[in-house]
Amino acid sequence: MRVGIALVMALSLAGALFAQEEATEPAAKSAFAFSGGIELGADVLATGPDDADGNPTNESWTRFGFQPDFSFGKFGIGLDLSLRFQLYPAEGDDFEVYEGDWYLSDGDFFDYLDLYLSKVLYLRYGKKGEDPLFAKLGSIDDLSLGNGFIVGNYSNMRYLPQKRIFGLDFGVDGSLFGFPYVGFEALTGNLARLDVVGARLFVRPLAGTELPLLKNLQAGLSAAFDADPLLYDDAASDDEKDDADTMAAYGLDLTLPIRTDKLFPLVAFADLATNPNDSFGAMTGVAGRLIGIFSYGAQLRFLQDGFIPGYFDANYDLYRAAKYYFMTNYDPESSFYVGWYASLGTSLIEDKLVFTAALDGPFASDDEGKQTDYPHLRAVFRFGEGLLGGFFFDASYEKYYIGAEDGFFEDLVDPTNSVAVLAVNYKTGASVLTLKYNAVYDPDADEFNVSSSISASMKF
Repeated sequence: MRVGIALVMALSLAGALFAQEEATEPAAKSAFAFSGGIELGADVLATGPDDADGNPTNESWTRFGFQPDFSFGKFGIGLDLSLRFQLYPAEGDDFEVYEGDWYLSDGDFFDYLDLYLSKVLYLRYGKKGEDPLFAKLGSIDDLSLGNGFIVGNYSNMRYLPQKRIFGLDFGVDGSLFGFPYVGFEALTGNLARLDVVGARLFVRPLAGTELPLLKNLQAGLSAAFDADPLLYDDAASDDEKDDADTMAAYGLDLTLPIRTDKLFPLVAFADLATNPNDSFGAMTGVAGRLIGIFSYGAQLRFLQDGFIPGYFDANYDLYRAAKYYFMTNYDPESSFYVGWYASLGTSLIEDKLVFTAALDGPFASDDEGKQTDYPHLRAVFRFGEGLLGGFFFDASYEKYYIGAEDGFFEDLVDPTNSVAVLAVNYKTGASVLTLKYNAVYDPDADEFNVSSSISASMKF
Protein backbone atom coordinates (compact mmCIF):
# COMPACT_ATOMS: atom_id res chain seq x y z
CA MET A 1 0.00 0.00 0.00
CA ARG A 2 2.81 2.43 0.88
CA VAL A 3 4.51 1.77 -2.46
CA GLY A 4 1.19 2.52 -4.18
CA ILE A 5 0.83 5.81 -2.31
CA ALA A 6 4.39 6.77 -3.28
CA LEU A 7 3.68 6.00 -6.95
CA VAL A 8 0.48 8.07 -6.86
CA MET A 9 2.39 11.02 -5.37
CA ALA A 10 5.15 10.70 -7.94
CA LEU A 11 2.73 10.45 -10.88
CA SER A 12 0.70 13.41 -9.59
CA LEU A 13 3.85 15.49 -9.28
CA ALA A 14 5.09 14.50 -12.74
CA GLY A 15 1.70 15.17 -14.30
CA ALA A 16 1.45 18.59 -12.71
CA LEU A 17 4.95 19.52 -13.87
CA PHE A 18 4.02 18.47 -17.41
CA ALA A 19 0.82 20.50 -17.20
CA GLN A 20 2.83 23.52 -16.08
CA GLU A 21 4.93 23.33 -19.23
CA GLU A 22 1.84 22.93 -21.41
CA ALA A 23 -0.17 25.69 -19.76
CA THR A 24 2.39 28.50 -20.07
CA GLU A 25 3.67 30.32 -23.10
CA PRO A 26 7.22 29.54 -24.21
CA ALA A 27 9.64 31.78 -22.36
CA ALA A 28 13.28 32.57 -22.61
CA LYS A 29 15.41 29.68 -21.47
CA SER A 30 16.63 30.02 -17.92
CA ALA A 31 20.35 29.71 -17.37
CA PHE A 32 21.63 26.45 -15.96
CA ALA A 33 23.72 26.93 -12.82
CA PHE A 34 26.01 24.59 -10.92
CA SER A 35 27.68 25.07 -7.59
CA GLY A 36 29.14 22.75 -5.06
CA GLY A 37 30.78 22.45 -1.72
CA ILE A 38 33.40 20.37 0.04
CA GLU A 39 32.91 19.82 3.75
CA LEU A 40 35.12 18.48 6.52
CA GLY A 41 33.75 18.16 10.02
CA ALA A 42 32.95 15.98 13.02
CA ASP A 43 29.63 14.53 14.20
CA VAL A 44 28.86 13.08 17.62
CA LEU A 45 26.68 10.00 17.01
CA ALA A 46 24.97 7.49 19.28
CA THR A 47 26.51 4.30 17.88
CA GLY A 48 26.80 1.92 20.77
CA PRO A 49 24.41 0.16 23.20
CA ASP A 50 23.09 2.06 26.22
CA ASP A 51 25.20 1.94 29.35
CA ALA A 52 24.05 0.65 32.73
CA ASP A 53 22.21 3.91 33.39
CA GLY A 54 20.36 3.77 30.07
CA ASN A 55 22.40 6.51 28.42
CA PRO A 56 23.47 6.04 24.77
CA THR A 57 27.14 5.53 23.90
CA ASN A 58 28.30 8.53 21.86
CA GLU A 59 31.29 8.55 19.51
CA SER A 60 32.89 11.27 17.42
CA TRP A 61 33.18 10.59 13.66
CA THR A 62 35.03 12.65 11.08
CA ARG A 63 32.85 13.67 8.12
CA PHE A 64 34.03 14.40 4.59
CA GLY A 65 31.38 15.47 2.14
CA PHE A 66 30.82 16.68 -1.41
CA GLN A 67 27.59 18.63 -1.96
CA PRO A 68 26.85 19.48 -5.61
CA ASP A 69 23.97 21.85 -6.36
CA PHE A 70 22.16 22.18 -9.71
CA SER A 71 19.50 24.74 -10.65
CA PHE A 72 17.52 25.55 -13.77
CA GLY A 73 14.85 28.23 -13.48
CA LYS A 74 12.44 27.27 -10.70
CA PHE A 75 13.90 23.79 -10.45
CA GLY A 76 16.82 22.96 -8.18
CA ILE A 77 18.45 19.91 -6.61
CA GLY A 78 21.21 19.50 -4.05
CA LEU A 79 22.99 16.28 -3.09
CA ASP A 80 24.86 15.21 0.01
CA LEU A 81 27.61 12.70 -0.81
CA SER A 82 29.20 12.40 2.62
CA LEU A 83 31.39 9.78 4.22
CA ARG A 84 31.96 9.52 7.98
CA PHE A 85 34.96 7.65 9.31
CA GLN A 86 37.37 7.17 12.22
CA LEU A 87 41.16 6.99 12.07
CA TYR A 88 42.66 4.50 14.52
CA PRO A 89 39.38 3.62 16.29
CA ALA A 90 39.37 1.94 19.68
CA GLU A 91 39.09 -1.55 18.16
CA GLY A 92 42.60 -1.23 16.73
CA ASP A 93 41.86 -0.91 13.00
CA ASP A 94 43.65 1.82 11.08
CA PHE A 95 40.49 3.07 9.41
CA GLU A 96 36.77 2.49 9.99
CA VAL A 97 33.86 3.78 7.90
CA TYR A 98 30.49 4.54 9.49
CA GLU A 99 28.40 1.96 7.67
CA GLY A 100 25.09 3.57 8.58
CA ASP A 101 25.63 6.25 5.91
CA TRP A 102 25.75 3.89 2.91
CA TYR A 103 25.14 0.32 4.04
CA LEU A 104 22.70 -1.54 6.29
CA SER A 105 23.63 -4.92 7.70
CA ASP A 106 19.96 -5.72 8.27
CA GLY A 107 17.18 -3.91 6.46
CA ASP A 108 14.24 -4.25 4.08
CA PHE A 109 13.37 -2.31 0.93
CA PHE A 110 11.95 0.64 2.87
CA ASP A 111 15.08 0.83 5.06
CA TYR A 112 17.31 1.13 1.99
CA LEU A 113 14.94 3.59 0.33
CA ASP A 114 15.06 5.67 3.50
CA LEU A 115 18.86 5.52 3.48
CA TYR A 116 19.51 6.49 -0.15
CA LEU A 117 16.79 9.10 -0.54
CA SER A 118 18.47 10.99 2.29
CA LYS A 119 21.45 11.62 -0.03
CA VAL A 120 19.28 14.26 -1.70
CA LEU A 121 19.62 17.41 0.40
CA TYR A 122 16.71 19.05 -1.34
CA LEU A 123 14.73 19.10 -4.55
CA ARG A 124 12.48 22.07 -5.26
CA TYR A 125 10.16 23.54 -7.85
CA GLY A 126 8.38 26.85 -7.33
CA LYS A 127 7.56 28.39 -3.96
CA LYS A 128 4.65 27.72 -1.63
CA GLY A 129 2.24 30.63 -1.38
CA GLU A 130 3.55 32.25 -4.56
CA ASP A 131 3.43 29.72 -7.40
CA PRO A 132 0.35 27.68 -8.42
CA LEU A 133 2.59 24.62 -8.48
CA PHE A 134 5.30 23.92 -5.93
CA ALA A 135 7.25 20.93 -4.75
CA LYS A 136 9.80 20.73 -1.97
CA LEU A 137 11.59 17.50 -1.13
CA GLY A 138 14.36 16.64 1.32
CA SER A 139 15.04 18.03 4.78
CA ILE A 140 12.04 20.24 5.63
CA ASP A 141 11.25 22.06 8.87
CA ASP A 142 7.99 23.84 8.01
CA LEU A 143 5.48 21.22 6.88
CA SER A 144 1.98 22.58 7.51
CA LEU A 145 -1.54 21.98 6.27
CA GLY A 146 -3.95 24.90 6.00
CA ASN A 147 -3.85 26.96 9.19
CA GLY A 148 -1.71 24.42 11.07
CA PHE A 149 -4.43 23.24 13.46
CA ILE A 150 -3.59 19.58 12.70
CA VAL A 151 -0.15 19.72 11.04
CA GLY A 152 1.78 22.85 12.00
CA ASN A 153 5.49 23.40 11.28
CA TYR A 154 6.20 19.67 11.36
CA SER A 155 9.93 19.02 10.94
CA ASN A 156 11.74 15.90 9.72
CA MET A 157 15.12 17.29 10.83
CA ARG A 158 15.07 16.52 14.54
CA TYR A 159 17.44 13.53 14.27
CA LEU A 160 20.25 15.35 12.47
CA PRO A 161 23.19 14.73 12.33
CA GLN A 162 22.50 11.13 13.34
CA LYS A 163 19.90 10.61 10.64
CA ARG A 164 18.71 12.58 7.63
CA ILE A 165 15.12 12.01 6.47
CA PHE A 166 13.71 12.75 3.01
CA GLY A 167 10.28 14.37 3.05
CA LEU A 168 7.85 15.94 0.57
CA ASP A 169 5.61 19.00 0.44
CA PHE A 170 3.70 19.29 -2.84
CA GLY A 171 0.82 21.52 -3.88
CA VAL A 172 -1.07 22.53 -6.99
CA ASP A 173 -3.67 25.27 -7.44
CA GLY A 174 -6.39 24.92 -10.08
CA SER A 175 -5.48 28.36 -11.43
CA LEU A 176 -2.57 26.59 -13.10
CA PHE A 177 -5.11 25.04 -15.45
CA GLY A 178 -7.41 28.06 -15.64
CA PHE A 179 -9.75 26.51 -13.03
CA PRO A 180 -9.23 28.47 -9.76
CA TYR A 181 -12.06 26.70 -7.92
CA VAL A 182 -9.98 23.89 -6.45
CA GLY A 183 -6.51 23.05 -5.15
CA PHE A 184 -4.63 20.26 -3.41
CA GLU A 185 -1.64 19.83 -1.12
CA ALA A 186 0.09 16.66 0.09
CA LEU A 187 2.99 16.16 2.45
CA THR A 188 4.97 13.47 4.21
CA GLY A 189 7.83 13.67 6.64
CA ASN A 190 9.42 10.54 5.20
CA LEU A 191 8.81 9.66 1.55
CA ALA A 192 10.55 6.29 1.94
CA ARG A 193 8.38 5.04 4.80
CA LEU A 194 5.23 7.15 4.39
CA ASP A 195 4.71 7.06 8.15
CA VAL A 196 3.51 10.64 8.70
CA VAL A 197 1.31 11.62 5.74
CA GLY A 198 -1.09 14.51 5.30
CA ALA A 199 -3.27 15.99 2.56
CA ARG A 200 -5.62 18.93 2.12
CA LEU A 201 -8.19 19.51 -0.61
CA PHE A 202 -9.62 23.01 -0.84
CA VAL A 203 -12.24 24.78 -2.95
CA ARG A 204 -13.03 28.41 -3.76
CA PRO A 205 -16.77 28.16 -4.47
CA LEU A 206 -17.16 31.86 -5.36
CA ALA A 207 -13.96 32.30 -7.36
CA GLY A 208 -15.88 32.99 -10.58
CA THR A 209 -17.86 35.87 -9.10
CA GLU A 210 -16.96 39.52 -8.56
CA LEU A 211 -18.17 39.57 -4.96
CA PRO A 212 -15.76 41.61 -2.83
CA LEU A 213 -13.80 39.44 -0.38
CA LEU A 214 -16.06 36.41 -0.80
CA LYS A 215 -14.60 35.53 -4.18
CA ASN A 216 -11.40 34.57 -2.32
CA LEU A 217 -13.18 32.44 0.31
CA GLN A 218 -11.52 29.05 0.67
CA ALA A 219 -12.94 25.91 2.29
CA GLY A 220 -10.63 22.99 3.01
CA LEU A 221 -10.75 19.36 4.12
CA SER A 222 -7.60 17.95 5.75
CA ALA A 223 -6.45 14.56 6.98
CA ALA A 224 -3.17 13.46 8.55
CA PHE A 225 -1.95 10.01 9.59
CA ASP A 226 0.94 8.37 11.38
CA ALA A 227 1.11 4.73 10.32
CA ASP A 228 4.12 3.96 12.54
CA PRO A 229 3.79 5.96 15.79
CA LEU A 230 6.42 3.85 17.62
CA LEU A 231 8.99 4.06 14.83
CA TYR A 232 11.62 5.84 16.96
CA ASP A 233 10.72 4.26 20.30
CA ASP A 234 13.71 2.06 21.17
CA ALA A 235 11.88 0.64 24.19
CA ALA A 236 9.09 -0.83 22.03
CA SER A 237 9.48 -4.33 20.61
CA ASP A 238 9.00 -5.14 16.93
CA ASP A 239 5.67 -6.79 17.73
CA GLU A 240 4.50 -3.70 19.63
CA LYS A 241 5.47 -1.49 16.69
CA ASP A 242 3.66 -3.76 14.23
CA ASP A 243 0.54 -3.84 16.38
CA ALA A 244 0.43 -0.08 17.06
CA ASP A 245 -2.68 1.67 15.79
CA THR A 246 -2.49 4.32 13.09
CA MET A 247 -2.86 7.80 14.54
CA ALA A 248 -5.34 9.76 12.40
CA ALA A 249 -6.64 13.33 12.61
CA TYR A 250 -9.15 15.14 10.41
CA GLY A 251 -10.21 18.73 9.98
CA LEU A 252 -12.37 21.28 8.17
CA ASP A 253 -11.34 24.89 7.67
CA LEU A 254 -12.51 28.19 6.23
CA THR A 255 -10.02 30.84 5.12
CA LEU A 256 -10.93 34.35 4.00
CA PRO A 257 -8.20 36.74 2.76
CA ILE A 258 -9.41 40.22 3.73
CA ARG A 259 -6.44 42.19 2.43
CA THR A 260 -3.95 40.83 -0.10
CA ASP A 261 -1.53 43.77 -0.50
CA LYS A 262 2.10 43.40 0.60
CA LEU A 263 2.10 46.12 3.28
CA PHE A 264 -0.99 45.16 5.31
CA PRO A 265 -2.12 41.63 4.33
CA LEU A 266 -4.81 40.18 6.60
CA VAL A 267 -6.56 36.81 6.63
CA ALA A 268 -9.34 35.45 8.85
CA PHE A 269 -9.89 31.73 9.39
CA ALA A 270 -11.70 29.06 11.37
CA ASP A 271 -10.97 25.36 11.93
CA LEU A 272 -12.74 22.29 13.29
CA ALA A 273 -10.62 19.18 13.88
CA THR A 274 -10.42 15.80 15.60
CA ASN A 275 -7.47 14.17 17.34
CA PRO A 276 -6.57 10.45 17.20
CA ASN A 277 -8.48 9.88 20.47
CA ASP A 278 -11.68 11.23 18.84
CA SER A 279 -11.58 14.46 20.83
CA PHE A 280 -12.65 17.68 19.10
CA GLY A 281 -11.19 21.13 18.83
CA ALA A 282 -12.25 24.35 17.11
CA MET A 283 -10.64 27.73 16.68
CA THR A 284 -11.09 31.04 14.92
CA GLY A 285 -8.51 33.73 14.38
CA VAL A 286 -6.70 36.26 12.23
CA ALA A 287 -3.14 36.64 10.95
CA GLY A 288 -1.40 39.37 9.04
CA ARG A 289 1.48 41.79 8.67
CA LEU A 290 2.01 45.48 9.39
CA ILE A 291 3.92 47.63 6.89
CA GLY A 292 5.30 44.40 5.48
CA ILE A 293 7.79 43.74 8.30
CA PHE A 294 5.80 42.89 11.46
CA SER A 295 3.76 39.68 11.59
CA TYR A 296 1.03 38.85 14.09
CA GLY A 297 -1.61 36.25 14.79
CA ALA A 298 -4.35 35.63 17.32
CA GLN A 299 -6.70 32.70 17.88
CA LEU A 300 -9.55 31.82 20.22
CA ARG A 301 -9.79 28.08 20.77
CA PHE A 302 -12.56 25.79 22.04
CA LEU A 303 -11.00 22.45 22.94
CA GLN A 304 -12.35 19.21 24.32
CA ASP A 305 -10.44 17.77 27.24
CA GLY A 306 -7.65 15.62 25.74
CA PHE A 307 -7.36 17.51 22.43
CA ILE A 308 -3.86 18.71 21.43
CA PRO A 309 -3.81 21.60 18.90
CA GLY A 310 -1.25 21.11 16.14
CA TYR A 311 -0.88 17.43 17.01
CA PHE A 312 1.79 16.99 14.30
CA ASP A 313 4.07 19.82 15.41
CA ALA A 314 7.73 20.74 15.01
CA ASN A 315 8.92 18.16 17.57
CA TYR A 316 6.46 15.40 16.74
CA ASP A 317 9.19 12.90 15.77
CA LEU A 318 10.79 13.33 19.21
CA TYR A 319 7.59 12.85 21.19
CA ARG A 320 5.44 10.75 18.87
CA ALA A 321 5.62 7.70 21.14
CA ALA A 322 4.58 9.76 24.18
CA LYS A 323 1.68 11.24 22.22
CA TYR A 324 0.69 7.79 21.00
CA TYR A 325 0.50 6.38 24.54
CA PHE A 326 -1.43 9.44 25.71
CA MET A 327 -3.94 9.17 22.88
CA THR A 328 -4.49 5.44 23.32
CA ASN A 329 -4.72 5.50 27.14
CA TYR A 330 -6.53 8.77 27.86
CA ASP A 331 -10.30 8.74 27.47
CA PRO A 332 -11.31 12.32 26.64
CA GLU A 333 -13.96 13.88 28.82
CA SER A 334 -17.04 15.53 27.37
CA SER A 335 -16.14 18.90 28.86
CA PHE A 336 -14.68 21.70 26.75
CA TYR A 337 -12.42 24.56 27.77
CA VAL A 338 -11.37 27.81 26.14
CA GLY A 339 -7.79 28.36 25.01
CA TRP A 340 -5.82 31.05 23.25
CA TYR A 341 -2.95 31.50 20.82
CA ALA A 342 -0.89 34.63 20.05
CA SER A 343 2.13 35.21 17.82
CA LEU A 344 4.29 38.21 17.05
CA GLY A 345 7.31 38.55 14.82
CA THR A 346 9.39 40.73 12.58
CA SER A 347 11.30 40.30 9.34
CA LEU A 348 13.85 42.96 8.41
CA ILE A 349 16.57 43.60 5.88
CA GLU A 350 15.24 41.25 3.19
CA ASP A 351 14.53 38.47 5.71
CA LYS A 352 18.08 38.51 7.05
CA LEU A 353 16.89 39.42 10.55
CA VAL A 354 13.87 37.34 11.56
CA PHE A 355 12.27 36.75 14.94
CA THR A 356 8.96 35.02 15.67
CA ALA A 357 7.45 33.97 18.98
CA ALA A 358 4.18 32.06 19.40
CA LEU A 359 2.56 31.33 22.77
CA ASP A 360 -0.58 29.27 23.43
CA GLY A 361 -2.39 27.86 26.42
CA PRO A 362 -5.70 27.56 28.31
CA PHE A 363 -7.49 30.42 30.03
CA ALA A 364 -8.00 28.10 33.00
CA SER A 365 -6.44 24.72 33.77
CA ASP A 366 -7.68 21.63 35.59
CA ASP A 367 -4.00 21.01 36.50
CA GLU A 368 -4.05 17.27 35.71
CA GLY A 369 -0.50 17.29 34.31
CA LYS A 370 -1.46 17.13 30.63
CA GLN A 371 0.50 19.09 28.02
CA THR A 372 -2.56 21.20 27.21
CA ASP A 373 -2.98 22.27 30.87
CA TYR A 374 -0.06 24.68 30.55
CA PRO A 375 1.18 27.36 28.15
CA HIS A 376 3.54 26.38 25.35
CA LEU A 377 6.11 28.61 23.61
CA ARG A 378 7.85 28.35 20.25
CA ALA A 379 10.43 30.97 19.27
CA VAL A 380 12.56 31.17 16.12
CA PHE A 381 15.42 33.60 15.49
CA ARG A 382 17.50 34.09 12.36
CA PHE A 383 20.52 36.39 12.06
CA GLY A 384 21.43 36.35 8.40
CA GLU A 385 24.70 36.50 6.54
CA GLY A 386 26.23 39.94 6.01
CA LEU A 387 24.87 41.70 9.11
CA LEU A 388 27.82 41.15 11.44
CA GLY A 389 31.01 40.41 9.58
CA GLY A 390 31.18 36.72 8.77
CA PHE A 391 28.85 35.55 11.56
CA PHE A 392 25.30 34.31 10.95
CA PHE A 393 23.11 31.83 12.81
CA ASP A 394 19.69 30.22 13.24
CA ALA A 395 18.13 29.23 16.55
CA SER A 396 14.82 27.85 17.82
CA TYR A 397 13.52 27.22 21.31
CA GLU A 398 10.37 25.30 22.18
CA LYS A 399 9.14 25.00 25.74
CA TYR A 400 6.29 22.85 27.10
CA TYR A 401 4.58 22.79 30.53
CA ILE A 402 5.30 26.45 31.32
CA GLY A 403 4.31 27.11 34.93
CA ALA A 404 3.95 23.46 35.90
CA GLU A 405 6.84 23.54 38.38
CA ASP A 406 7.49 27.17 39.32
CA GLY A 407 6.10 30.50 38.21
CA PHE A 408 5.49 31.38 34.55
CA PHE A 409 8.68 33.39 34.01
CA GLU A 410 10.86 31.00 36.05
CA ASP A 411 9.68 28.05 33.93
CA LEU A 412 10.00 30.02 30.71
CA VAL A 413 13.82 30.07 30.97
CA ASP A 414 14.16 26.70 32.71
CA PRO A 415 15.36 24.24 30.01
CA THR A 416 13.31 21.37 31.47
CA ASN A 417 10.70 20.15 28.97
CA SER A 418 12.28 22.08 26.12
CA VAL A 419 13.90 21.53 22.74
CA ALA A 420 16.71 23.89 21.66
CA VAL A 421 18.32 23.95 18.22
CA LEU A 422 21.26 26.19 17.29
CA ALA A 423 23.41 26.53 14.17
CA VAL A 424 26.24 29.08 14.29
CA ASN A 425 28.26 29.90 11.16
CA TYR A 426 31.35 31.94 10.43
CA LYS A 427 32.24 32.70 6.83
CA THR A 428 35.57 33.92 5.53
CA GLY A 429 36.07 34.00 1.79
CA ALA A 430 34.63 30.82 0.31
CA SER A 431 34.96 28.88 3.59
CA VAL A 432 32.29 28.46 6.26
CA LEU A 433 32.78 27.08 9.77
CA THR A 434 29.54 25.67 11.23
CA LEU A 435 28.61 24.48 14.72
CA LYS A 436 25.25 22.71 15.17
CA TYR A 437 23.78 21.87 18.55
CA ASN A 438 20.53 20.08 19.45
CA ALA A 439 19.33 19.60 23.04
CA VAL A 440 16.15 17.57 23.59
CA TYR A 441 14.67 16.99 27.01
CA ASP A 442 13.75 13.36 27.71
CA PRO A 443 10.92 13.35 30.30
CA ASP A 444 11.33 9.62 31.00
CA ALA A 445 15.01 9.90 31.90
CA ASP A 446 14.63 13.46 33.29
CA GLU A 447 17.69 14.61 31.33
CA PHE A 448 18.75 16.02 27.96
CA ASN A 449 19.79 14.12 24.87
CA VAL A 450 22.40 16.28 23.18
CA SER A 451 23.76 15.92 19.65
CA SER A 452 26.27 18.20 18.02
CA SER A 453 28.48 18.60 14.98
CA ILE A 454 31.18 20.95 13.77
CA SER A 455 32.27 21.31 10.17
CA ALA A 456 34.27 23.44 7.76
CA SER A 457 33.03 23.74 4.18
CA MET A 458 34.09 25.48 0.99
CA LYS A 459 31.74 26.56 -1.78
CA PHE A 460 32.69 26.87 -5.43
